[in-house]
Amino acid sequence: MKELGGLSHLFVCAFLFYFSSYMVIPSLTDITMEAICPGKDECSLAIYLSGFQHAITGLGTLMVTPLVGNLSDKYGRKALLTLPTTVAIVPLAILAYSRSKVYFYAYYTIRMFAGMFCEGSMQCLSLAYVADKVCERRRAAAFGVLSGISAAGFVTGTLAARFLSTSSTFQVAAAVAVVTAAYMRAFLEESVGGDAVSDEECSRPLCSPSSDGDSSPRLPLLRKVPSISDMIELLRSSLTLSRAAVVAFFYSLGESGLQTALLYYLKAQFHFNKNQFADLLLIVGVAGAISQLTLMPFLAPTLGEEKLLNVGLLASCAHVFLYSISWSFWVPYFAATFVILSVFVNPCIRSIVSKKVGSTEQGMAQGCLTGISSFASIIAPLIFTPLTALFLSEDAPFNFKGFSLMCAGFATLMALTMSITMRTGSSITSQKLSDVRHEQA
Repeated sequence: MKELGGLSHLFVCAFLFYFSSYMVIPSLTDITMEAICPGKDECSLAIYLSGFQHAITGLGTLMVTPLVGNLSDKYGRKALLTLPTTVAIVPLAILAYSRSKVYFYAYYTIRMFAGMFCEGSMQCLSLAYVADKVCERRRAAAFGVLSGISAAGFVTGTLAARFLSTSSTFQVAAAVAVVTAAYMRAFLEESVGGDAVSDEECSRPLCSPSSDGDSSPRLPLLRKVPSISDMIELLRSSLTLSRAAVVAFFYSLGESGLQTALLYYLKAQFHFNKNQFADLLLIVGVAGAISQLTLMPFLAPTLGEEKLLNVGLLASCAHVFLYSISWSFWVPYFAATFVILSVFVNPCIRSIVSKKVGSTEQGMAQGCLTGISSFASIIAPLIFTPLTALFLSEDAPFNFKGFSLMCAGFATLMALTMSITMRTGSSITSQKLSDVRHEQA
């Protein structure tokens, strides 16, 4: 553990955070259905409430994450990581206490607002922290390792949920969330934008701490809350950044559509319950963790982020389309194995963006990309929630319960089309990007 330096503590925090967050997912569908439509396998109100929660959370994330990312460039990643790790405790504690209808609605409301500070900020700040500690040539592999650690938290959390009772699941999740916040405050080293590792230091082990040598040129930090115009200005500074943003938008639109519809579709189509949801999520998590911890570090330096991004998007299209046409209960399990390749998408696109900005803009750039993904998560429920509710109901215009999933697959296909035309070229240094932005001003 000692030779892993500062990143080892970040990995522990990420593992614990996602362990507690994902542990409760297999139980949420059943709890929601029981609170809103007791005894039923189909419930349009539950689908609409879930979609509304995703939309409001995405809207808040769109506004909060770029601000949090930019503030971390100035005040440090650890200082801002306190926000999501602490806020995540509250909704878990509510259902740990009781899962009655009143407490469910309390959880629903608080979780909707807590998600604004947790879902995007944890990912954005963790990626910026890694970018501070790892040089450009190893960044894609390092992002993959971080995603693999997060997936490992997902796997172990889901596995624990498979064997714990519903009440114990939320109690354990709340306790682990408290441990996450305490561990992060006690052990994680601070990191501030501008502390990036140079390419000359790449001979050191991947996760060893950076030296205290000269840092890259620092850009002037924003003096106000980042606005939409600030995000557009950053994206316009590079054609690659612009196309990466479009790819991220359509990919997130497809993934959010999948998340909106999948569990309710499986419950209506095959009468899945908590344990079957957990089994499916375990396949997804195990496949993703193994791939990102073993394949990603090997393939990223060999093939490059662009090719891996295309491979990941192609696999993502395949598994969403397979879900939509599932003709037997085993098909969703088989479709889930495509995650072995689809997990390449997020680390690759994050690495591409990371290499296009300077060391003092990592938080802002990652926050901007997360904001775009969050914008997609706002739109997705507005599109896929009515579609899912309609095609799972008796009033469907034709018998195709997976129609909303098919539409999500077409959104991912659009991301694949855009990624094929994307060429990253050489990276832009902090000073060059500063010059571009000042010329545009």
